[in-house]
Amino acid sequence: MEKTNQIISSVREELIRNSDEKTKKSGEGFFKEPVKLYGVKSSVVHKISSENFRKLLDKDKATVFGLCELFWKSGMMEESFIACNWSYSVRKQFVPSDFDVFREWIEKYVTNWASCDTFCNHTVGEFVEMYPGYIEKLKKWTSSENRWMKRASSVSLIIPARKGLFLKEIFQIAENLISDKDDMVQKGYGWMLKAASQAHQKEVIDYVMTKKTTMPRTAFRYAIEKMPPELRTKAMEK
Repeated sequence: MEKTNQIISSVREELIRNSDEKTKKSGEGFFKEPVKLYGVKSSVVHKISSENFRKLLDKDKATVFGLCELFWKSGMMEESFIACNWSYSVRKQFVPSDFDVFREWIEKYVTNWASCDTFCNHTVGEFVEMYPGYIEKLKKWTSSENRWMKRASSVSLIIPARKGLFLKEIFQIAENLISDKDDMVQKGYGWMLKAASQAHQKEVIDYVMTKKTTMPRTAFRYAIEKMPPELRTKAMEK
C-alpha cells in the first residue's frame, strides 16, 4: 500500500508541477459538460504516464489495475488518461473476466467523450479482438441508460473496424442506436461506421443509404465523412 501511495503521489505531483491555467481553460472549452482538469498538455501527460509506468517494479495486472482504479476515482481527466494508458500496457495479461472490470470503470467513472474514447478505442477494443465472443455483451451496452456506455458500445470497435473486423456486429450496434437522440451517441456510432467504411466502403454506403430517412443527420454525416466526394454528394442528395 505504501508503494502504491508513493506512485500515485509521484504522478500527481508531476501533473500539478506541469499544469497551467491557460491549458486548463482551453481544455474545458472542448466539453459541454463540466470536467475536472489539472491543465496539462496531452503530450506531457503521455510522457508522465510512460515514465512512471517504466518505474513500476511490479507490472502484474492486478497491481496495475489497482492503480488504474485509483486514477479513475480521482475524477481528473489527466489521471483517467493515465489509467487508460496503463490498462492497455498490460493487454497481454487480459483474461475474459476483465470485461466486467472495464464495464464497471465506464459505468462508474467515465463522464466525458475524451476519457470514453481513449479507454474504449484501445483497452476495450483490444480486449474484444482478443475475445471476440464478448462482442455480444458489448452489444448489450446499447440499451444502457448511461450515455457513455452507449457511446462505448460503438467506439470500442473503431480500431477493429478499420481492420475490417466485426462488420455484422457493427451494423447491429448502429441499428440498436439509430433512434438515440443523444449527439454523443450519434457521433459515436457514426464514427464507428466511418471507420468500417475504410475496409468495407460499399457495404457501409449501402447501409447508410437504406437508413437515410431514419438516421440522425449528425450520425449520417460522420458515417460518410471519409467516402469519396462523388459518393458523399450522392448520399447527401434529397
